[in-house]
Amino acid sequence: MAILTGWASFLVTVGTIAAIYGLLTVGLNVHYGYTGLLNFGHVAFFAAGAYASAIATMPPPEQVTNASYVLGLNLPMPAGFPLSLALATIAGGVLAALIGLTSVRLGTHYLAIATFALAGVFGDVLVNEAWLTNGAFGMNSVPKPLRATLGADGWQLAYLGFALVSLFVVYLLVERLMDAPFGRLLKGVRESEAAASMLGKDTNVTKLKSFVIGGAIAGFAGGVYAHYLGSVVTAQFVPALTFTVWAAMLLGGAASSLGAIAGAFMLVGFQESTRFITTAYGWIQSVLPEALSGVLPALFAPLPDHPSFIPSVRFVVIGLLFVLVIRYRPSGLFGDPSEIEAMGEED
Repeated sequence: MAILTGWASFLVTVGTIAAIYGLLTVGLNVHYGYTGLLNFGHVAFFAAGAYASAIATMPPPEQVTNASYVLGLNLPMPAGFPLSLALATIAGGVLAALIGLTSVRLGTHYLAIATFALAGVFGDVLVNEAWLTNGAFGMNSVPKPLRATLGADGWQLAYLGFALVSLFVVYLLVERLMDAPFGRLLKGVRESEAAASMLGKDTNVTKLKSFVIGGAIAGFAGGVYAHYLGSVVTAQFVPALTFTVWAAMLLGGAASSLGAIAGAFMLVGFQESTRFITTAYGWIQSVLPEALSGVLPALFAPLPDHPSFIPSVRFVVIGLLFVLVIRYRPSGLFGDPSEIEAMGEED
């Protein structure tokens, strides 16, 4: 018997995706919110983790139709699930280290350009190295641990719980790290790299460590994402995803892990719920009294008559909300204004 139907299934799905985006946003917040690193290539670490989990758990190519990849470690589920996520975390951290070694010495704007460009290069590698990633066709047999045992609905609920617990544990770890001397050093580098250098701190090494930590968190999120969808395709890891995570962080509040998580949940919730604007429009019109049934069409008559127009307006609304938050609440809805002021003092 189905446990999740209609809106319940939708809310569970949105909650799971929001928790994964929350992990991504916390990782980005380590970079920018706590260290001041302007990273525009965050999606690359997410992709690295997702593909690492896929490669670790995919069956051998001879068991998959039209497979061009040559390496599938076929880790058994569910025992191999923790190892898969560990490999995803390592993959995200290693890629962050490689990119960071070449870019963390750069200034803020140059760093943004460099990370964006290097993430694009990594995306091209994923597409072209089909022997490893199956190219543009992706890896579509990523196992979902315990799916057969729990059933479709039970697994959805269990995975939502796992994603939320993972997010909570990462949140606690980041909070503990930021309360430690290393966390205070990160904030010191963010507020004045020159002052930190005068105190004898190697700021480049500090920034590289921050880059690796945030990248590892994003890699872990990629592993969770891969096993949730059961499929990893290069088209899922586009640059727009990085800027969505940036919007979530700034909406909730940079330099606040709780704000980053709240921003991710708000943004994902808004994006997904507004997909049904057209459906809601039709339903409202159907329940209006006959005398008012022509009111809505008259109001929306000046708008283009295209099925996708109204749902697409949600992106305009997101942009407008973002502008309003930046204008009237620069620290974000849950951020600390003093942290944002400190981030701008060196400039």
